[in-house]
Amino acid sequence: MDSVSFGKRVFNSVLIVALASLVTFFFPNWVFALLASALIGLGLSEFFGIVEKRGIAVYRYFGVIIGVLVPVIVYFQMGVEGYSTLEPFFIVIACLFLFVVQFTKRDPSQAVSSIAVTTFGLLYIAWFLSFAVKIKFLPQGALLVGFLVLVTKIGDVGAYLIGSAFGKHPLIPRISPKKTVEGTTGGLACSVVAALLSKSYLPEFPYGHLFTLGLLLGILGQVGDLAESLIKRDCEVKDAGSNFSGFGGVMDVIDSLLFTMPIFYFYLQVVMR
Repeated sequence: MDSVSFGKRVFNSVLIVALASLVTFFFPNWVFALLASALIGLGLSEFFGIVEKRGIAVYRYFGVIIGVLVPVIVYFQMGVEGYSTLEPFFIVIACLFLFVVQFTKRDPSQAVSSIAVTTFGLLYIAWFLSFAVKIKFLPQGALLVGFLVLVTKIGDVGAYLIGSAFGKHPLIPRISPKKTVEGTTGGLACSVVAALLSKSYLPEFPYGHLFTLGLLLGILGQVGDLAESLIKRDCEVKDAGSNFSGFGGVMDVIDSLLFTMPIFYFYLQVVMR
């Protein structure tokens, strides 16, 4: 990466972190939910766009609209008493509607792939990312969201910098030629260190849990990055989009968070409870 591209990447990193921190720590939960909706809408639009380049027909506009509504549904489910079953009901209705729409088409070809890929996009991007809203509603929710993003993204940055400087052994070249064993190992180490240092603002978290979370989130962040690389490689595109100069698209920014968010939520609710 040349100095200009690297400079854009750093600038956009600071801008994104500043915006996310502002919304997370200083704005009410409904603004946070709207930010999640915006990221999901842009991410789904990119995902459906690159899948269509692969020749797979999807319900693009329906998928984006439903995806944008998922964090809003989660917001009402978490914030308003009596809506605890709203989220699964909404997902079932969305899947049912996809089949009903397909019934109206004369040509049944690609019915399975269209429904499957649209549903996968909703689960992979909209539902997984909406767990950020659930985490935000937990006690100390803003700090927990900050911890999650910090540990995951520090691992991203560490993997990139260490891989660029010392990487010699490719990790999985058929999926992501530039990722190296050295970069992956360095990224995991950075995530663990960032998690342990978070003890200063999460004093009630034992070091054992912080170490486990650092390792777990670091691994899941790398898997999320590789998962998006696999999708792009299959669809023969370099970047998911061009919404962020120096990064590519929204999916290129949120890919490492898609698996860490739901797993972190379940860890807090099951393991630490």
